[in-house]
Amino acid sequence: MRVLLVSTYELGHQPLHVASPAAALERAGHRVSALDLSVEQWDPQLIDDADAVAVSVPMHTAMRLALQAAGLVREQRPGLPVCLYGLYAGTSHDTVVGTLADRVISGEYEPALLEWVGSLDGHGSTDGADAAAGRNSSEQIVHLGRGRFDVPARHLLPPLERYARLSDGDEERLVGYVEASHGCTFSCRHCPVPTVYGGRIRIVDIDTILADIDQLVAAGATHITFGDPDFLNGVHHSRRVVAALHERHPHLSFDCTTKVELILRHRDVWADFADAGCRFVVSAFETVDDHVLEILDKGHTRAEMAEATAVLRSHGIEVRPSLLPFTPWTTLASLVELMDFVADHDLIGNVDPVHYSIRLLVPEDSLLVDHPAMEPHLGRYVADQLGYEWSSADPRTDELQVRVAAVVERAAAVDQPLATTFAEVDALVRAAAGMEPRHTPIDADVAARAQSRPRLTEAWFCCAEPTELQRRPLGER
Repeated sequence: MRVLLVSTYELGHQPLHVASPAAALERAGHRVSALDLSVEQWDPQLIDDADAVAVSVPMHTAMRLALQAAGLVREQRPGLPVCLYGLYAGTSHDTVVGTLADRVISGEYEPALLEWVGSLDGHGSTDGADAAAGRNSSEQIVHLGRGRFDVPARHLLPPLERYARLSDGDEERLVGYVEASHGCTFSCRHCPVPTVYGGRIRIVDIDTILADIDQLVAAGATHITFGDPDFLNGVHHSRRVVAALHERHPHLSFDCTTKVELILRHRDVWADFADAGCRFVVSAFETVDDHVLEILDKGHTRAEMAEATAVLRSHGIEVRPSLLPFTPWTTLASLVELMDFVADHDLIGNVDPVHYSIRLLVPEDSLLVDHPAMEPHLGRYVADQLGYEWSSADPRTDELQVRVAAVVERAAAVDQPLATTFAEVDALVRAAAGMEPRHTPIDADVAARAQSRPRLTEAWFCCAEPTELQRRPLGER
């Protein structure tokens, strides 16, 4: 079978969720090609040459773009079998399955993806009236079984030079992206991972991880992002991975993602991680409103966010908070407090500006849907938006979110200094709350320090809506 794997967006890094299944499909004897729409243009010839198309959807942004991509495939070749696979594949499944896709696969998708391709039995090139013969039955699969992971087939992908880099002071480094585990043991109510994995994790074999890092280093990477939903879910595994990485490639730096709760619970790991090259840790702070944190079941408080920041900094590691400022329970006062928290804890250079604009997503199977706090605010499900509508307790926050989103999207497009963007957002928030501008403007030293903090040059976020720039490779729709 000639299989085309498509990635629409993986946060600016080379798409692991194409390279990994590509290796498994090649091992099974299929001919695989790849298209990454974050850095490449839509190519109709690839569709003409394929017997089946599978689109990777590991996050909301990717799924929104994937719906457009699947629509283009259906227009060009109505009978070509199409699969959506990844964490977000099951979102709006009643709309997607049978219209835009013949198969959707969530969870540990590789075994089911291999089975789907193998079951097509050469019918993948059919068109028009013969379409039904070329498809398996329209179906959604959630697969959580344990299986082997092949070393990703990165030779099919564009080079690392085309992706996000680590900016660290005056230095930029090529970045490789790997995952040491899948799933999560926690059940944060706003997160899509628990709805698929149900509190379980799957470990990637350390030899596979190291072999992948070897090929990334050979391709020029000098920094590694561990993109696990939570790198410390399997803390003993993670410690072994970091130790082996540092022994094998002592010049590499790295970053990882983990909860505030685990930063504090596993304080003993950070000295070793710092010695091994950890430059920053992404952590989901979300909000400074403890009431909202409790609704979301985040497992931490505002005070613990400050403590986690201090713990990491005591080892020379910076935190990069992800935020969720706009929820049904957001108040203008809490947004002012959030901006003050960022400034007071010297985090202006640590927050990617897109996070100031993020609005809560409530997907189809969200754990929030049945929560009593959500009931007064929940509206209808909108399939093409991949989520439920909801109303704010204070409608002024909705108006503010639109204005903030416009500021941060424009700032990202022109690579505006972080301190400048913070000041613009802060002014909007304070004006909406009826307050005067910040009494102490951001001085030159703070602005310079903000710009020098270690960060990846791709600043968008998994649950942000696609930008016009991200839609451009798919053409006007």
